[in-house]
Amino acid sequence: MSSVKLIECVPNFSEGRDMTIIKQITDVIESVEGVRLIDVDPGKATNRTVVTFVGTPDEVCEAAFRAAKKASELIDMSKHTGAHPRFGATDVCPLVPVSNITMDEVVVYARKLAKRIGEELNYPVYCYENAATEEKRRNLANCRSGEYEGLPKKLQDPSWKPDFGPAQYNSKVGATAVGARNFLIAYNVNLNTTSTRRANAVAFDIREKGRPVRVGNQVTGKIALDERGNEIWNPGSLKACKAIGWFIEEYGIAQVSINLTDITVTPLHVAFEEASKKAQERGLRVTGSELVGVVPLQAMLDAGKYFLNKQQRSTGIAEKEIVKIAVKSMGLDELAPFDPEKKIVEYILRDKTQKRLIDLTIDGFANETASESPAPGGGSISACMGAFGAALGTMVANLSAHKAGWDERWKEFSDWADKGKFYMDELIKLIDEDTNAFNKIMDAFGLPKGSDDEKSARKQAIQDATLYATEVPFKVMKLCYESMAVMKSMAEIGNPNSVTDAGVGALAVRSGVIGAFLNVKINASGLEDKTVVAKFLEEGETIVAKTISLEKEVLEIVENKIMNKK
Repeated sequence: MSSVKLIECVPNFSEGRDMTIIKQITDVIESVEGVRLIDVDPGKATNRTVVTFVGTPDEVCEAAFRAAKKASELIDMSKHTGAHPRFGATDVCPLVPVSNITMDEVVVYARKLAKRIGEELNYPVYCYENAATEEKRRNLANCRSGEYEGLPKKLQDPSWKPDFGPAQYNSKVGATAVGARNFLIAYNVNLNTTSTRRANAVAFDIREKGRPVRVGNQVTGKIALDERGNEIWNPGSLKACKAIGWFIEEYGIAQVSINLTDITVTPLHVAFEEASKKAQERGLRVTGSELVGVVPLQAMLDAGKYFLNKQQRSTGIAEKEIVKIAVKSMGLDELAPFDPEKKIVEYILRDKTQKRLIDLTIDGFANETASESPAPGGGSISACMGAFGAALGTMVANLSAHKAGWDERWKEFSDWADKGKFYMDELIKLIDEDTNAFNKIMDAFGLPKGSDDEKSARKQAIQDATLYATEVPFKVMKLCYESMAVMKSMAEIGNPNSVTDAGVGALAVRSGVIGAFLNVKINASGLEDKTVVAKFLEEGETIVAKTISLEKEVLEIVENKIMNKK
Protein backbone atom coordinates (compact mmCIF):
# COMPACT_ATOMS: atom_id res chain seq x y z
CA MET A 1 0.00 0.00 0.00
CA SER A 2 1.34 3.45 -0.90
CA SER A 3 2.75 5.68 1.85
CA VAL A 4 2.03 8.91 -0.07
CA LYS A 5 0.06 11.49 1.93
CA LEU A 6 -3.28 12.28 0.31
CA ILE A 7 -6.00 14.79 1.13
CA GLU A 8 -9.33 15.60 -0.45
CA CYS A 9 -10.73 19.08 -1.04
CA VAL A 10 -14.46 19.70 -1.53
CA PRO A 11 -14.98 23.41 -2.27
CA ASN A 12 -18.50 24.73 -2.84
CA PHE A 13 -18.77 27.61 -5.33
CA SER A 14 -21.74 29.97 -5.48
CA GLU A 15 -22.47 29.28 -9.13
CA GLY A 16 -24.49 26.34 -10.40
CA ARG A 17 -26.08 27.61 -13.59
CA ASP A 18 -23.31 29.00 -15.79
CA MET A 19 -21.11 26.03 -16.65
CA THR A 20 -18.60 28.23 -18.49
CA ILE A 21 -17.71 29.79 -15.14
CA ILE A 22 -17.49 26.42 -13.42
CA LYS A 23 -15.33 25.07 -16.25
CA GLN A 24 -12.86 27.92 -15.82
CA ILE A 25 -12.62 27.17 -12.10
CA THR A 26 -12.12 23.43 -12.58
CA ASP A 27 -9.57 24.10 -15.32
CA VAL A 28 -7.28 25.89 -12.87
CA ILE A 29 -7.69 22.99 -10.43
CA GLU A 30 -6.64 20.53 -13.11
CA SER A 31 -3.67 22.72 -14.05
CA VAL A 32 -1.90 21.64 -10.83
CA GLU A 33 0.23 18.53 -11.23
CA GLY A 34 -0.38 15.97 -8.50
CA VAL A 35 -4.10 16.74 -8.24
CA ARG A 36 -6.95 14.69 -9.70
CA LEU A 37 -10.40 16.20 -10.28
CA ILE A 38 -12.90 13.53 -9.24
CA ASP A 39 -16.35 15.10 -9.36
CA VAL A 40 -18.20 18.28 -10.37
CA ASP A 41 -21.80 18.50 -9.14
CA PRO A 42 -23.72 21.67 -10.14
CA GLY A 43 -27.20 22.50 -8.80
CA LYS A 44 -29.49 24.94 -10.56
CA ALA A 45 -31.93 25.48 -7.68
CA THR A 46 -29.13 26.03 -5.17
CA ASN A 47 -27.05 27.94 -7.74
CA ARG A 48 -24.09 26.15 -6.25
CA THR A 49 -21.49 23.64 -7.47
CA VAL A 50 -19.70 21.10 -5.31
CA VAL A 51 -16.28 20.15 -6.66
CA THR A 52 -14.17 17.24 -5.39
CA PHE A 53 -10.47 16.79 -6.03
CA VAL A 54 -7.74 14.75 -4.38
CA GLY A 55 -3.97 14.81 -4.28
CA THR A 56 -0.86 15.44 -2.24
CA PRO A 57 -1.31 18.17 0.43
CA ASP A 58 0.77 21.05 -0.97
CA GLU A 59 -0.60 20.51 -4.46
CA VAL A 60 -4.22 20.33 -3.23
CA CYS A 61 -3.76 23.60 -1.33
CA GLU A 62 -2.27 25.24 -4.43
CA ALA A 63 -5.24 24.05 -6.53
CA ALA A 64 -7.70 25.27 -3.88
CA PHE A 65 -6.07 28.70 -3.83
CA ARG A 66 -6.13 29.00 -7.62
CA ALA A 67 -9.79 27.96 -7.63
CA ALA A 68 -10.69 30.54 -4.96
CA LYS A 69 -8.80 33.22 -6.92
CA LYS A 70 -10.60 32.33 -10.15
CA ALA A 71 -13.98 32.27 -8.35
CA SER A 72 -13.29 35.73 -6.91
CA GLU A 73 -12.71 36.99 -10.45
CA LEU A 74 -15.75 35.36 -12.08
CA ILE A 75 -18.52 35.27 -9.46
CA ASP A 76 -20.34 38.41 -8.29
CA MET A 77 -22.08 37.69 -4.98
CA SER A 78 -24.09 40.93 -5.17
CA LYS A 79 -26.10 39.28 -7.96
CA HIS A 80 -26.31 35.77 -6.46
CA THR A 81 -29.54 34.02 -5.49
CA GLY A 82 -30.05 30.38 -4.59
CA ALA A 83 -31.79 27.97 -2.25
CA HIS A 84 -28.66 27.01 -0.29
CA PRO A 85 -27.18 29.09 2.56
CA ARG A 86 -24.05 30.92 1.34
CA PHE A 87 -21.84 33.90 2.10
CA GLY A 88 -19.11 33.85 -0.49
CA ALA A 89 -18.03 33.10 -4.07
CA THR A 90 -15.97 30.22 -2.71
CA ASP A 91 -18.45 29.54 0.04
CA VAL A 92 -16.74 26.69 1.88
CA CYS A 93 -13.47 24.89 1.28
CA PRO A 94 -12.93 21.86 3.53
CA LEU A 95 -9.76 19.75 3.48
CA VAL A 96 -10.16 16.08 4.33
CA PRO A 97 -7.52 13.50 5.31
CA VAL A 98 -7.59 10.51 2.95
CA SER A 99 -4.50 8.43 3.70
CA ASN A 100 -1.19 8.54 5.60
CA ILE A 101 -1.95 11.93 7.15
CA THR A 102 -3.42 12.95 10.50
CA MET A 103 -6.19 15.43 11.14
CA ASP A 104 -3.73 17.63 13.06
CA GLU A 105 -1.56 17.82 9.94
CA VAL A 106 -4.58 18.69 7.79
CA VAL A 107 -5.53 21.47 10.23
CA VAL A 108 -2.11 23.06 9.66
CA TYR A 109 -2.65 22.93 5.88
CA ALA A 110 -6.18 24.36 6.21
CA ARG A 111 -5.04 27.34 8.27
CA LYS A 112 -2.13 27.96 5.93
CA LEU A 113 -4.54 27.94 2.97
CA ALA A 114 -6.98 30.24 4.79
CA LYS A 115 -4.16 32.67 5.56
CA ARG A 116 -3.03 32.75 1.95
CA ILE A 117 -6.56 33.32 0.62
CA GLY A 118 -7.23 36.08 3.14
CA GLU A 119 -3.95 37.92 2.63
CA GLU A 120 -3.37 37.48 -1.11
CA LEU A 121 -6.98 37.78 -2.28
CA ASN A 122 -7.76 40.38 0.40
CA TYR A 123 -11.15 39.29 1.73
CA PRO A 124 -12.48 37.75 4.99
CA VAL A 125 -11.78 34.07 5.72
CA TYR A 126 -13.07 32.01 8.65
CA CYS A 127 -11.74 28.64 9.84
CA TYR A 128 -14.30 26.02 10.87
CA GLU A 129 -14.66 22.44 12.17
CA ASN A 130 -11.28 21.01 13.21
CA ALA A 131 -9.46 24.07 11.88
CA ALA A 132 -11.55 26.47 14.02
CA THR A 133 -9.66 28.88 16.27
CA GLU A 134 -12.45 28.94 18.86
CA GLU A 135 -15.32 26.65 19.78
CA LYS A 136 -18.19 28.75 18.37
CA ARG A 137 -16.51 28.72 14.96
CA ARG A 138 -16.38 24.92 14.73
CA ASN A 139 -19.97 24.88 13.45
CA LEU A 140 -20.16 26.05 9.84
CA ALA A 141 -23.70 27.32 10.40
CA ASN A 142 -22.39 29.75 13.02
CA CYS A 143 -19.63 31.03 10.74
CA ARG A 144 -22.13 31.50 7.92
CA SER A 145 -24.97 32.90 10.06
CA GLY A 146 -26.55 35.95 8.47
CA GLU A 147 -25.24 34.71 5.13
CA TYR A 148 -23.92 37.10 2.47
CA GLU A 149 -26.52 39.76 3.24
CA GLY A 150 -25.49 39.85 6.92
CA LEU A 151 -21.75 40.23 6.31
CA PRO A 152 -21.58 44.07 6.59
CA LYS A 153 -22.99 43.93 10.12
CA LYS A 154 -21.13 40.76 11.09
CA LEU A 155 -17.75 42.19 10.13
CA GLN A 156 -18.32 45.13 12.47
CA ASP A 157 -18.67 42.75 15.43
CA PRO A 158 -15.23 42.21 17.09
CA SER A 159 -16.27 38.70 18.15
CA TRP A 160 -16.63 37.78 14.47
CA LYS A 161 -13.38 39.27 13.24
CA PRO A 162 -12.17 37.01 10.39
CA ASP A 163 -9.40 34.55 11.19
CA PHE A 164 -7.53 35.82 8.14
CA GLY A 165 -7.94 38.67 5.72
CA PRO A 166 -9.45 42.12 6.38
CA ALA A 167 -12.57 42.69 8.48
CA GLN A 168 -13.96 44.61 5.55
CA TYR A 169 -17.03 43.92 3.45
CA ASN A 170 -16.22 42.84 -0.11
CA SER A 171 -19.52 43.04 -1.96
CA LYS A 172 -18.28 41.04 -4.95
CA VAL A 173 -16.57 38.13 -3.21
CA GLY A 174 -18.17 37.95 0.24
CA ALA A 175 -16.32 35.60 2.60
CA THR A 176 -14.96 32.04 2.63
CA ALA A 177 -14.94 29.34 5.30
CA VAL A 178 -11.92 27.01 5.18
CA GLY A 179 -12.10 23.89 7.31
CA ALA A 180 -10.62 20.51 8.13
CA ARG A 181 -13.07 17.65 8.54
CA ASN A 182 -13.17 13.90 8.28
CA PHE A 183 -13.96 12.03 5.10
CA LEU A 184 -17.69 11.86 4.34
CA ILE A 185 -19.01 8.75 2.65
CA ALA A 186 -22.35 8.77 0.82
CA TYR A 187 -23.65 5.24 1.11
CA ASN A 188 -26.99 3.61 0.26
CA VAL A 189 -28.21 0.31 1.70
CA ASN A 190 -30.62 -1.68 -0.49
CA LEU A 191 -33.74 -3.24 1.02
CA ASN A 192 -36.08 -5.96 -0.22
CA THR A 193 -39.03 -3.59 -0.09
CA THR A 194 -40.61 -0.79 -2.09
CA SER A 195 -41.86 1.00 1.04
CA THR A 196 -40.25 4.38 1.68
CA ARG A 197 -41.90 4.47 5.11
CA ARG A 198 -40.25 1.22 6.15
CA ALA A 199 -36.92 2.37 4.78
CA ASN A 200 -37.34 5.55 6.79
CA ALA A 201 -38.02 3.50 9.90
CA VAL A 202 -34.65 1.76 9.50
CA ALA A 203 -32.98 5.10 8.78
CA PHE A 204 -34.41 6.60 11.98
CA ASP A 205 -33.27 3.51 13.92
CA ILE A 206 -29.64 4.01 12.96
CA ARG A 207 -29.09 7.74 12.40
CA GLU A 208 -27.55 9.72 15.25
CA LYS A 209 -30.47 12.16 15.35
CA GLY A 210 -32.91 9.28 15.78
CA ARG A 211 -36.65 9.98 15.85
CA PRO A 212 -38.96 12.26 17.87
CA VAL A 213 -40.78 10.91 20.92
CA ARG A 214 -44.52 11.13 20.28
CA VAL A 215 -47.46 11.33 22.62
CA GLY A 216 -49.89 8.45 22.15
CA ASN A 217 -49.51 6.95 18.70
CA GLN A 218 -45.80 6.61 17.97
CA VAL A 219 -46.35 7.36 14.28
CA THR A 220 -49.05 10.03 14.13
CA GLY A 221 -49.04 11.40 17.68
CA LYS A 222 -47.80 14.88 18.54
CA ILE A 223 -44.11 15.27 19.26
CA ALA A 224 -43.44 15.28 22.99
CA LEU A 225 -41.92 18.41 24.52
CA ASP A 226 -39.76 18.87 27.61
CA GLU A 227 -40.42 21.40 30.37
CA ARG A 228 -38.74 24.10 28.28
CA GLY A 229 -40.86 23.38 25.24
CA ASN A 230 -38.11 21.67 23.28
CA GLU A 231 -38.83 18.56 21.21
CA ILE A 232 -37.77 15.26 22.76
CA TRP A 233 -35.85 12.87 20.53
CA ASN A 234 -34.70 9.29 20.93
CA PRO A 235 -31.21 9.06 19.40
CA GLY A 236 -30.39 6.33 16.89
CA SER A 237 -27.72 3.67 17.28
CA LEU A 238 -24.91 5.17 15.16
CA LYS A 239 -22.86 8.27 15.84
CA ALA A 240 -21.72 10.53 12.98
CA CYS A 241 -24.49 9.08 10.82
CA LYS A 242 -27.23 10.87 8.91
CA ALA A 243 -29.87 8.76 7.16
CA ILE A 244 -33.22 8.86 5.39
CA GLY A 245 -35.32 6.34 3.49
CA TRP A 246 -36.31 6.73 -0.14
CA PHE A 247 -37.59 4.78 -3.15
CA ILE A 248 -35.38 4.51 -6.24
CA GLU A 249 -37.58 4.06 -9.29
CA GLU A 250 -34.62 3.12 -11.49
CA TYR A 251 -34.01 -0.02 -9.43
CA GLY A 252 -37.54 -0.54 -8.11
CA ILE A 253 -36.38 -0.76 -4.48
CA ALA A 254 -36.30 1.32 -1.33
CA GLN A 255 -32.94 2.31 0.13
CA VAL A 256 -31.62 3.69 3.37
CA SER A 257 -29.57 6.66 2.18
CA ILE A 258 -26.70 7.26 4.61
CA ASN A 259 -24.11 9.98 5.05
CA LEU A 260 -21.24 8.83 7.25
CA THR A 261 -19.73 12.11 8.42
CA ASP A 262 -16.82 10.58 10.32
CA ILE A 263 -15.74 7.07 9.32
CA THR A 264 -13.32 6.97 12.24
CA VAL A 265 -16.42 6.98 14.48
CA THR A 266 -18.76 4.86 12.37
CA PRO A 267 -16.90 2.89 9.68
CA LEU A 268 -18.55 1.69 6.50
CA HIS A 269 -18.91 -1.94 7.59
CA VAL A 270 -20.42 -0.94 10.94
CA ALA A 271 -23.13 1.06 9.14
CA PHE A 272 -23.87 -1.91 6.88
CA GLU A 273 -24.09 -4.36 9.78
CA GLU A 274 -26.29 -2.09 11.88
CA ALA A 275 -28.65 -1.35 8.97
CA SER A 276 -28.88 -5.11 8.34
CA LYS A 277 -29.68 -5.77 11.99
CA LYS A 278 -32.37 -3.08 12.22
CA ALA A 279 -33.89 -4.13 8.90
CA GLN A 280 -34.14 -7.74 10.08
CA GLU A 281 -35.85 -6.62 13.29
CA ARG A 282 -38.53 -5.02 11.09
CA GLY A 283 -38.99 -8.07 8.88
CA LEU A 284 -36.87 -6.66 6.09
CA ARG A 285 -33.64 -7.85 4.53
CA VAL A 286 -30.64 -5.93 3.23
CA THR A 287 -29.81 -7.25 -0.24
CA GLY A 288 -26.73 -5.17 -0.94
CA SER A 289 -25.46 -1.62 -0.87
CA GLU A 290 -24.12 1.18 -3.06
CA LEU A 291 -21.25 3.63 -2.67
CA VAL A 292 -21.94 7.09 -4.10
CA GLY A 293 -18.70 8.80 -5.06
CA VAL A 294 -15.34 7.56 -3.83
CA VAL A 295 -13.98 5.87 -0.73
CA PRO A 296 -10.55 5.77 0.94
CA LEU A 297 -8.69 2.48 0.56
CA GLN A 298 -8.38 2.06 4.33
CA ALA A 299 -12.17 2.03 4.71
CA MET A 300 -12.38 -0.90 2.30
CA LEU A 301 -9.48 -2.73 3.94
CA ASP A 302 -11.05 -2.27 7.39
CA ALA A 303 -14.33 -3.66 6.04
CA GLY A 304 -12.68 -6.61 4.34
CA LYS A 305 -10.70 -7.51 7.46
CA TYR A 306 -13.82 -7.20 9.62
CA PHE A 307 -15.66 -9.76 7.51
CA LEU A 308 -12.62 -12.03 7.31
CA ASN A 309 -12.44 -11.97 11.10
CA LYS A 310 -16.13 -12.89 11.27
CA GLN A 311 -15.35 -15.88 9.06
CA GLN A 312 -12.31 -16.70 11.24
CA ARG A 313 -10.07 -16.32 8.20
CA SER A 314 -6.57 -14.88 8.02
CA THR A 315 -6.28 -11.20 7.14
CA GLY A 316 -2.65 -11.48 5.99
CA ILE A 317 -3.62 -11.79 2.33
CA ALA A 318 -3.28 -9.63 -0.78
CA GLU A 319 -4.82 -6.17 -0.69
CA LYS A 320 -7.01 -6.84 -3.73
CA GLU A 321 -8.41 -9.97 -2.07
CA ILE A 322 -9.33 -8.00 1.07
CA VAL A 323 -11.10 -5.42 -1.10
CA LYS A 324 -12.94 -8.21 -2.93
CA ILE A 325 -14.18 -9.63 0.39
CA ALA A 326 -15.46 -6.16 1.36
CA VAL A 327 -17.29 -5.75 -1.96
CA LYS A 328 -18.93 -9.18 -1.78
CA SER A 329 -19.77 -8.98 1.95
CA MET A 330 -21.59 -5.65 1.60
CA GLY A 331 -23.05 -6.41 -1.83
CA LEU A 332 -21.49 -3.29 -3.32
CA ASP A 333 -21.85 -4.79 -6.79
CA GLU A 334 -25.58 -5.61 -6.55
CA LEU A 335 -26.88 -2.65 -8.57
CA ALA A 336 -23.84 -2.03 -10.78
CA PRO A 337 -20.32 -3.42 -11.13
CA PHE A 338 -17.95 -2.12 -8.45
CA ASP A 339 -14.65 -1.16 -10.07
CA PRO A 340 -12.02 -0.51 -7.36
CA GLU A 341 -9.92 1.43 -9.88
CA LYS A 342 -12.74 3.98 -10.21
CA LYS A 343 -14.10 3.97 -6.65
CA ILE A 344 -11.06 3.87 -4.35
CA VAL A 345 -9.27 7.20 -4.01
CA GLU A 346 -5.72 5.85 -3.91
CA TYR A 347 -6.32 3.69 -6.99
CA ILE A 348 -7.77 6.63 -8.92
CA LEU A 349 -4.67 8.68 -8.18
CA ARG A 350 -2.19 5.93 -8.99
CA ASP A 351 0.09 6.91 -11.85
CA LYS A 352 -0.60 4.24 -14.46
CA THR A 353 2.17 5.57 -16.71
CA GLN A 354 4.96 5.21 -14.14
CA LYS A 355 7.38 2.40 -14.98
CA ARG A 356 8.02 0.29 -11.88
CA LEU A 357 10.06 -2.88 -11.53
CA ILE A 358 7.37 -4.45 -9.37
CA ASP A 359 4.87 -4.15 -12.22
CA LEU A 360 7.02 -6.34 -14.47
CA THR A 361 6.57 -10.07 -14.88
CA ILE A 362 9.20 -12.29 -13.27
CA ASP A 363 10.61 -12.84 -16.75
CA GLY A 364 10.60 -9.12 -17.46
CA PHE A 365 12.25 -8.29 -14.12
CA ALA A 366 14.97 -10.88 -14.69
CA ASN A 367 15.67 -9.60 -18.21
CA GLU A 368 15.72 -5.99 -17.02
CA THR A 369 18.25 -6.96 -14.36
CA ALA A 370 20.33 -8.89 -16.89
CA SER A 371 20.50 -5.96 -19.31
CA GLU A 372 23.55 -3.73 -19.70
CA SER A 373 21.97 -1.03 -17.53
CA PRO A 374 23.55 -0.80 -14.01
CA ALA A 375 20.11 -0.61 -12.39
CA PRO A 376 18.30 -2.57 -11.15
CA GLY A 377 21.22 -4.25 -9.45
CA GLY A 378 22.17 -6.05 -6.26
CA GLY A 379 20.22 -3.68 -4.01
CA SER A 380 16.90 -4.26 -5.74
CA ILE A 381 17.56 -7.99 -5.94
CA SER A 382 18.34 -8.09 -2.19
CA ALA A 383 15.02 -6.42 -1.44
CA CYS A 384 13.33 -8.84 -3.84
CA MET A 385 14.87 -11.87 -2.12
CA GLY A 386 13.73 -10.52 1.22
CA ALA A 387 10.21 -9.93 -0.09
CA PHE A 388 10.00 -13.50 -1.40
CA GLY A 389 11.30 -14.83 1.91
CA ALA A 390 8.70 -12.88 3.88
CA ALA A 391 6.06 -14.06 1.39
CA LEU A 392 6.92 -17.69 2.15
CA GLY A 393 6.61 -17.09 5.88
CA THR A 394 3.26 -15.42 5.28
CA MET A 395 2.12 -18.34 3.14
CA VAL A 396 2.89 -20.83 5.94
CA ALA A 397 0.95 -18.65 8.40
CA ASN A 398 -2.06 -18.51 6.06
CA LEU A 399 -1.98 -22.26 5.44
CA SER A 400 -1.78 -22.84 9.19
CA ALA A 401 -4.74 -20.52 9.84
CA HIS A 402 -6.76 -22.54 7.34
CA LYS A 403 -5.58 -26.01 8.38
CA ALA A 404 -8.32 -28.49 9.20
CA GLY A 405 -8.43 -29.24 12.92
CA TRP A 406 -6.63 -26.02 13.83
CA ASP A 407 -9.71 -23.80 13.65
CA GLU A 408 -9.32 -22.52 17.21
CA ARG A 409 -5.84 -21.18 16.31
CA TRP A 410 -6.89 -19.13 13.27
CA LYS A 411 -6.32 -15.75 15.03
CA GLU A 412 -2.84 -16.72 16.18
CA PHE A 413 -1.77 -17.54 12.65
CA SER A 414 -3.67 -14.61 11.14
CA ASP A 415 -1.61 -12.28 13.33
CA TRP A 416 1.61 -13.92 12.07
CA ALA A 417 0.37 -13.62 8.49
CA ASP A 418 -0.27 -9.91 9.03
CA LYS A 419 3.30 -9.48 10.28
CA GLY A 420 4.75 -11.36 7.34
CA LYS A 421 2.60 -9.40 4.89
CA PHE A 422 3.83 -6.14 6.41
CA TYR A 423 7.47 -7.07 5.86
CA MET A 424 6.72 -8.34 2.37
CA ASP A 425 4.94 -5.11 1.38
CA GLU A 426 7.69 -2.88 2.78
CA LEU A 427 10.43 -4.84 1.02
CA ILE A 428 8.51 -4.75 -2.26
CA LYS A 429 8.48 -0.93 -2.06
CA LEU A 430 12.25 -0.96 -1.59
CA ILE A 431 12.83 -2.92 -4.82
CA ASP A 432 12.09 0.23 -6.81
CA GLU A 433 13.40 2.58 -4.13
CA ASP A 434 16.90 1.13 -4.39
CA THR A 435 16.93 1.88 -8.12
CA ASN A 436 15.53 5.37 -7.44
CA ALA A 437 18.36 5.95 -4.95
CA PHE A 438 20.94 4.99 -7.59
CA ASN A 439 19.32 7.40 -10.05
CA LYS A 440 19.51 10.22 -7.47
CA ILE A 441 23.28 9.73 -7.33
CA MET A 442 23.55 9.84 -11.12
CA ASP A 443 21.43 13.01 -11.19
CA ALA A 444 23.66 14.63 -8.57
CA PHE A 445 26.82 13.83 -10.54
CA GLY A 446 25.16 15.43 -13.56
CA LEU A 447 24.74 18.83 -11.87
CA PRO A 448 26.80 21.78 -13.22
CA LYS A 449 30.22 22.39 -11.61
CA GLY A 450 31.33 25.70 -13.09
CA SER A 451 31.21 28.33 -10.34
CA ASP A 452 32.25 27.80 -6.73
CA ASP A 453 28.59 27.90 -5.64
CA GLU A 454 27.67 25.28 -8.25
CA LYS A 455 30.56 23.08 -7.16
CA SER A 456 29.50 23.36 -3.53
CA ALA A 457 25.84 22.60 -4.35
CA ARG A 458 26.88 19.65 -6.52
CA LYS A 459 29.12 18.25 -3.79
CA GLN A 460 26.35 18.52 -1.21
CA ALA A 461 23.82 16.93 -3.58
CA ILE A 462 26.18 14.00 -4.16
CA GLN A 463 26.66 13.51 -0.42
CA ASP A 464 22.89 13.69 0.23
CA ALA A 465 22.15 11.21 -2.56
CA THR A 466 24.93 8.88 -1.37
CA LEU A 467 23.57 8.94 2.18
CA TYR A 468 20.11 8.05 0.88
CA ALA A 469 21.55 5.28 -1.30
CA THR A 470 23.13 3.88 1.87
CA GLU A 471 19.99 4.22 4.01
CA VAL A 472 17.79 2.29 1.55
CA PRO A 473 19.75 -1.02 1.61
CA PHE A 474 20.28 -0.57 5.35
CA LYS A 475 16.50 -0.47 5.72
CA VAL A 476 16.32 -3.62 3.59
CA MET A 477 18.73 -5.28 6.03
CA LYS A 478 16.64 -4.39 9.07
CA LEU A 479 13.34 -5.46 7.53
CA CYS A 480 14.78 -8.78 6.32
CA TYR A 481 16.24 -9.49 9.75
CA GLU A 482 13.01 -8.61 11.56
CA SER A 483 10.99 -10.80 9.19
CA MET A 484 13.10 -13.80 10.23
CA ALA A 485 10.92 -14.00 13.37
CA VAL A 486 8.00 -15.02 11.15
CA MET A 487 9.99 -17.83 9.53
CA LYS A 488 11.23 -19.10 12.88
CA SER A 489 7.75 -19.16 14.42
CA MET A 490 6.25 -20.83 11.36
CA ALA A 491 8.99 -23.48 11.41
CA GLU A 492 8.28 -24.09 15.11
CA ILE A 493 4.47 -23.95 15.28
CA GLY A 494 3.20 -23.69 11.70
CA ASN A 495 1.70 -26.30 9.43
CA PRO A 496 4.29 -29.13 9.50
CA ASN A 497 3.63 -29.91 5.84
CA SER A 498 5.05 -26.48 4.97
CA VAL A 499 8.06 -26.43 7.26
CA THR A 500 10.49 -26.44 4.32
CA ASP A 501 8.81 -23.31 2.96
CA ALA A 502 9.68 -21.57 6.22
CA GLY A 503 13.24 -22.81 5.76
CA VAL A 504 13.50 -21.47 2.21
CA GLY A 505 12.03 -18.18 3.49
CA ALA A 506 14.83 -17.98 6.06
CA LEU A 507 17.45 -18.63 3.38
CA ALA A 508 15.98 -15.90 1.19
CA VAL A 509 15.86 -13.20 3.88
CA ARG A 510 19.38 -14.16 5.03
CA SER A 511 20.56 -13.56 1.47
CA GLY A 512 18.62 -10.29 1.44
CA VAL A 513 20.47 -9.12 4.56
CA ILE A 514 23.95 -10.04 3.33
CA GLY A 515 23.30 -8.71 -0.18
CA ALA A 516 21.94 -5.43 1.12
CA PHE A 517 24.95 -5.07 3.44
CA LEU A 518 27.28 -5.25 0.45
CA ASN A 519 25.40 -2.27 -0.98
CA VAL A 520 25.54 -0.44 2.34
CA LYS A 521 29.32 -0.86 2.45
CA ILE A 522 30.03 0.23 -1.11
CA ASN A 523 27.69 3.23 -0.95
CA ALA A 524 28.89 4.29 2.51
CA SER A 525 32.46 4.38 1.17
CA GLY A 526 31.47 7.51 -0.73
CA LEU A 527 30.42 9.38 2.41
CA GLU A 528 32.78 11.98 3.84
CA ASP A 529 31.35 11.76 7.38
CA LYS A 530 33.33 8.80 8.70
CA THR A 531 31.37 8.76 11.98
CA VAL A 532 28.22 8.01 10.00
CA VAL A 533 30.08 5.39 7.97
CA ALA A 534 31.33 3.66 11.12
CA LYS A 535 27.78 3.57 12.53
CA PHE A 536 26.40 1.96 9.36
CA LEU A 537 29.14 -0.66 9.35
CA GLU A 538 28.93 -1.46 13.06
CA GLU A 539 25.15 -1.84 13.08
CA GLY A 540 25.26 -3.71 9.77
CA GLU A 541 27.74 -6.27 11.08
CA THR A 542 25.50 -6.82 14.11
CA ILE A 543 22.42 -7.38 11.94
CA VAL A 544 24.29 -9.84 9.70
CA ALA A 545 25.52 -11.82 12.71
CA LYS A 546 22.07 -11.97 14.28
CA THR A 547 20.50 -12.97 10.97
CA ILE A 548 22.95 -15.81 10.38
CA SER A 549 22.36 -17.06 13.93
CA LEU A 550 18.59 -17.01 13.43
CA GLU A 551 18.89 -18.70 10.06
CA LYS A 552 20.86 -21.53 11.69
CA GLU A 553 18.13 -21.96 14.33
CA VAL A 554 15.39 -22.07 11.69
CA LEU A 555 17.24 -24.61 9.54
CA GLU A 556 17.89 -26.85 12.54
CA ILE A 557 14.15 -26.83 13.32
CA VAL A 558 13.37 -27.60 9.68
CA GLU A 559 15.89 -30.47 9.46
CA ASN A 560 14.63 -32.00 12.71
CA LYS A 561 11.01 -31.91 11.52
CA ILE A 562 12.00 -33.44 8.18
CA MET A 563 13.83 -36.25 9.98
CA ASN A 564 10.86 -36.86 12.29
CA LYS A 565 8.54 -37.25 9.30
CA LYS A 566 10.59 -40.20 7.97
